[in-house]
Amino acid sequence: MGKDKLRRFAEVATFSNVVQLDAGIPYRGKWAFDFFKNHQPLVLELACGKGEYTVNLAKLFPEKNFIGIDYKGNRIWRGAKDAIEQSVPNVGFLRIQIETILDYFGAGEIDEIWITFPDPQPQLSREKKRLTSPRFLEKYKQILKPGGFVNLKTDNDDLHAYTAEKIAELNLRLHIRTEDLYHSEFADEVLSIKTYYEKKYLQHNKNINYLKFSFE
Repeated sequence: MGKDKLRRFAEVATFSNVVQLDAGIPYRGKWAFDFFKNHQPLVLELACGKGEYTVNLAKLFPEKNFIGIDYKGNRIWRGAKDAIEQSVPNVGFLRIQIETILDYFGAGEIDEIWITFPDPQPQLSREKKRLTSPRFLEKYKQILKPGGFVNLKTDNDDLHAYTAEKIAELNLRLHIRTEDLYHSEFADEVLSIKTYYEKKYLQHNKNINYLKFSFE
């Protein structure tokens, strides 16, 4: 492991806005009050990477709390550091494997979920690893409040199509679907937040897909 990565791992362990996977489960069912010290709605970004979407959403919506989730601490370091340096108090980061999410959040605790440019896991043998597979959707259903939304933003056309298929198969409620976000009517200030990788995709004229759905 490189020295820079080791430094980031050591530094992220000192950040007050980061909860590490080895910290137990101190906030399950009470993140808003115990971690953020308020009663604001709670929004998750899954596989948040460097946390660009998490931090920028928090800036747009100071009346909500945001948690970025990723397993790689050296990625979380960037978003957590930005939130601290820019004095964004309604941001936290959680370093866990997403498949364990039910251990960290209570039933109906989450108001909304964002999945932004996840690994599409294209091999059929890895379907269960896709963050919009039925296996994961069942977990989201348990922690979302009734009527809570799931948002998927991806450059991967196959993952977009796969997710739309699962929404139909499971009789979920589809609210928005577009295969070319920036040439649609939906590209508002929220959906126009761009991650580092999305900017690279757009430079190569790659279309950006977006889905918004709920479980009822």
